[in-house]
Amino acid sequence: QVQLVESGGGLVQAGGSLRLSCAASGSTFSIYAIGWYRQAPGKQRELVATISSGLSTNYADSVKGRFTISRDNAKNTGYLQMNSLKPEDTAVYYCNADHRVWGSSWGQGTQVTVSS
Repeated sequence: QVQLVESGGGLVQAGGSLRLSCAASGSTFSIYAIGWYRQAPGKQRELVATISSGLSTNYADSVKGRFTISRDNAKNTGYLQMNSLKPEDTAVYYCNADHRVWGSSWGQGTQVTVSS
């Protein structure tokens, strides 16, 4: 089992920055990928960014150049640095971890609200 807890969300003005954290516990020794997703009211959940165990990354076109995904395996934590935030970034952000044995695990999400 893997348990994930997101933190770092909040209210920020357009153009500002936030850093989200995803703390993992449980069977963390076999996590090979971490992803961030988001879901805005009335919309489907969408992929924001992923990072592999080899530190390969990919990003949604809408956040490329503004967001950076990273991980610190020693701390069992993933991060999403969000810069130049826009009102359309407003959503609940969810962390996902792919585990070799347990498959995908999800956190409860953290709210990000960007005001204009």
